[in-house]
Amino acid sequence: MNQQARINQLRDQLNYHIHRYYVLDSPVISDAEYDQLFHELRRLEEENPELLTADSPTQRVSGIVADAFEKVTHPAPILSLGNAFNKEDLLEWEERTRRFMEQNGDDATQLLDYVVEPKIDGLTVVLTYENGRFTQGATRGNGQVGENITQNLLTLWALPKRIPVDPDSDLEVPARLVIRGEAFFPLDEFGKWNAGREVAGEKTYMNPRNAAAGSLRQLDSKITATRPLTLFCYDLIDWEGDVADSQWDRLQWLKALGFPVSADTVYCENIQAVAAEYDVWAEKRHQINYEVDGMVVKLNNRPLAAGLGFTGKDPRGSIAGKFPAVEKTTTLLNIKVAVGRTGILSPAAVLEPVEIGGVIVQNATLHNFDEIARKDIRIGDKVWVKRAGEVIPYVVGPITDLRDGSERPIVPPTHCPFCNDPAVQIPGEVAIYCDNPICPEQLVRRIEYFVSRVAMDIDGFGTKTGGLLAEVGLVNDLADIYYLNRDDLLALEGFKDKKVDKLLGGLEASKQQTAARFLTALGVRFVGSAAAALLLDTFMSIDRLAQATREEIEAIHGMGEGTATSVVQWFADERNQALLEKFRQAGLPFVMEQAAIDADAPQPLADKVFVITGTLPTLGRKDAKELIEQYGGKVTGSVSKKTDYLLAGEKAGSKLTKAQSLGVAVISESDLQALIGSN
Repeated sequence: MNQQARINQLRDQLNYHIHRYYVLDSPVISDAEYDQLFHELRRLEEENPELLTADSPTQRVSGIVADAFEKVTHPAPILSLGNAFNKEDLLEWEERTRRFMEQNGDDATQLLDYVVEPKIDGLTVVLTYENGRFTQGATRGNGQVGENITQNLLTLWALPKRIPVDPDSDLEVPARLVIRGEAFFPLDEFGKWNAGREVAGEKTYMNPRNAAAGSLRQLDSKITATRPLTLFCYDLIDWEGDVADSQWDRLQWLKALGFPVSADTVYCENIQAVAAEYDVWAEKRHQINYEVDGMVVKLNNRPLAAGLGFTGKDPRGSIAGKFPAVEKTTTLLNIKVAVGRTGILSPAAVLEPVEIGGVIVQNATLHNFDEIARKDIRIGDKVWVKRAGEVIPYVVGPITDLRDGSERPIVPPTHCPFCNDPAVQIPGEVAIYCDNPICPEQLVRRIEYFVSRVAMDIDGFGTKTGGLLAEVGLVNDLADIYYLNRDDLLALEGFKDKKVDKLLGGLEASKQQTAARFLTALGVRFVGSAAAALLLDTFMSIDRLAQATREEIEAIHGMGEGTATSVVQWFADERNQALLEKFRQAGLPFVMEQAAIDADAPQPLADKVFVITGTLPTLGRKDAKELIEQYGGKVTGSVSKKTDYLLAGEKAGSKLTKAQSLGVAVISESDLQALIGSN
C-alpha cells in the first residue's frame, strides 16, 4: 500500500472512530489504539506535507456537533492537547518550547514553571456567566461550535448557578466569565449507577467517560438529573476585567469565587518537578475517585503560553502527559474454568495477547457465569479488557457492533473439569460449585489457604509446598499435613534438614493457634476470620458449633441465612466429621480460650464506629482494629453517615473522599492514641 492510500485509510478509520466516540458515545477501540492510529497519520503527513489536507483529523479538534441541540459558537477555540507518553517526552517538549521562544524573540533562558492538573476522562464543558449568573453551558463540539446543554448542566449540584462570592471578601464578580471544565462520574457512584441499570435490564456503559457524555446529551434534562455527575473547573476562556497572569493564581481565584477545582492540582517549579510528578500520578491515578488517563501540564505564565501559539491544532504552552493504557480491545479466544478452595468454578478469559500498561495480557477474569450471561459475552467477541494498577485484568464487556455471526455463547459447566463431579448451584447464589470435598484441585487451594497468614500462619510452608505434597500423595486431605513424616519429606527433591525442621516446627507451633483461627482455616463457605470469631464467641467450641441449628446461628448478629446453611451443611457431612477427628487426634485447638475481662476497664471508644483506610505509621490494620475494639469501639468496612471516625494513613483512597463528603471526622494514628489516653 502506497503512502497516499495508507493516509486515506487512516483518515477514514479515525473519522469513523471520532463519530462513534463523540456522537454515538459508543467507541469500539480504546484511547490508546486511537492514539496509535492518530500518531501514524501525523507522522505520514509530516513526512509527506504535500498530502496534508485541511479536513484531516490531525488538523481539527475531534468532535461533531449533533443536530438535536442548538449550536453555540465559542468565544475562543476550545482545543485539545498534544501528547507526551513518558518523562522523556515531557523534557523534550520543554526543549522545543525554548527553541520556539528563541525564534519568537522571547527570553529562552528564563525560568519556566508549571501547573500540573489531572486529565479527567469526562466530557469537556464551556460555562458562561453574565453578572455572576450562569447563563449558558455547552459541549466542546468541534472546538469552534458546540452544543447548548444548559438545562442538563443546571442539574449538576457542583455547578454554581450564581457565583457564590463571600460578601465579606474583596473579590469582585466579573461582568462576564467563560470557564472551561470537565463533567464526570465519580468512580464509586458510576459503579453503583451502572449496576442499577444492569439489574433493571437497561443499557450499561463501558466506562465513566461515555456515561458522562451520554448523560449530558439527553434531550430530557430530568434524565440527566437522576445521574450522579459532578464537575471540576480548570481554565479561563473569556472574561472582562483583570485576572492573574499565572495559571496557579487563576485556579486559586476560581476556587475563591466558589467554583469546584481539583485538589489534586499541583505547582511545579521546573520541568524536573513535572517529570517527578508523572511518576507520582502513574500510581496515584488508581487511588482517586475519578478516572484520569493522564496529567495536563501548563506553562504557569499564561500570557507567555498564549504568545507561543499553536503547532497544527495543539497549543505549544500546554501538553497532556498520557499514562500507559489501562483499557484496550482484543479478541476473546476461549474460556477456561478454575476451581477455588471453597469449590467455586470460576471462568477466566483466554485472550489474543494485548499489551496493557506495559504488561502483555493473555488471561483475564470474567467474574462468574451469571455476569457473562447478563453482558452476553461470547467466544470470538471483540471485548474491552481493563487493567488498573496491580489488579487482575478483567473483561469489561463485548463490542456487539463488531460481531459477524461466528461468535459462540459461553455455556456454564455441568461438571467439575478436575474431578468430573456434577456442578451445583445453590438457589439464590450466583456461584457454581464443585461440591466434592476431595476434589484434587480444591485440595491444593485449601492447603494454600489453611497454612496462610490469615488462617493457621504456618512458618516454613511455602506456596508451592502444598501442591507438591498433594502431587506426590503425601497429603490427601487437610489434616494429613500434621501427619507428615520427616523421612518422607527428606526424600523429596529440594527438602534438606533445615527446610524440613522449619516446616515440622511450624506445624507443631500452629497447634497453639486459637480455635477461631482453626475454624477460619477449615475454609467453610462464607466463614472468614470475622465470622469465625463471632461463631466461637457464641458457641465457645467447634464441637458445640457442630451441633448448632440454622436458627441458633442466624440469631447471632451479623450471621445471615447463607452462612447458617453453609455451616450446618459442612458439619453434617460425614467426610468433614472424619476430617475433624483427624485434626483432633493431631492436637488442633477446638475450644475457644476465655480471656479475662476487667469490668472496670475504661471504654473511651464505647458506641463509636470506626473505619480504617491506608497504611498507618506503626499499627497494622488488624492491630488497629483490636485496639479500637479493646476500648469499646466498633470497626466496619465502609464509610456511611453512621461512621464516627475514619482512621486514615498514607495512600488513603476513596474512603477518605467519601468521609470528607459526609463530614466524618478523619483522624490519624496519633489522634486515636489521644482518644484512648484522654479518658
